[in-house]
Amino acid sequence: MIYYFSGTGNSRWVAEQLASRTSDVAQNLIGRPAPAPVDGEVVGIVFPIFTWAAPEPVVEFVKLLSGTPAFTYGVCTCGGEAGFAMQKLSQIFHLDSVYSVEMPNNWVMGSELESEASISAKITNAQTRFNAIAAQILNRQSVFEVQSGSLSWLKSNLLNRGFHFAARSTKPFFVTSRCISCGICARDCPAHTITMVNGKPEWGNKCYQCTACINLCPTEAIEYGKGTAKRGRYDIEKALSNQ
Repeated sequence: MIYYFSGTGNSRWVAEQLASRTSDVAQNLIGRPAPAPVDGEVVGIVFPIFTWAAPEPVVEFVKLLSGTPAFTYGVCTCGGEAGFAMQKLSQIFHLDSVYSVEMPNNWVMGSELESEASISAKITNAQTRFNAIAAQILNRQSVFEVQSGSLSWLKSNLLNRGFHFAARSTKPFFVTSRCISCGICARDCPAHTITMVNGKPEWGNKCYQCTACINLCPTEAIEYGKGTAKRGRYDIEKALSNQ
């Protein structure tokens, strides 16, 4: 089984690509009941890097996994560097093989999106790796192919703690008059922090900063402070359609 966590779809797409090549099944780990023991199974964990670490729901999910699997692997998607994320996750749930796959940046709350050329190139480069990764998984090879970057321990510990302390606020979120009350943001929020009130989304306190609500709004009606008004939005499905 391949369990994935995904905001705008990068990690979901990677999980589905690997599932199709390994005759496996990719399942969203959000909302799943406690999984059955994984004795004798091949278990994959696919997720995006959030400030050089695994997202909170991924960490909490792997803590629920019990039993002795036959083989385990982790694949993280990131804009460039994964830091010490895979090593830290493997301390909680041992991973026999780990990979990082560079994918387009989607953190519109903090930075401009990449150019269409850069997005296309990253997706193309990712596609060229899937057959090799799948073959190594099927052969149960122990592989470490992670772009950790410099100062990886520092980034995944001190800087990540700063992110959790200061950058996960929902207060800057607001909705503009472009909102059509479709409810997609509330439906797709993995933290279940968005509720529809009088046809408009309202945010609670919990937020993973997965960017699903702001990036996948069909009318681009959601903003985060003043900076996002002039920035584009990212959706893996749109990016794939442009390939």
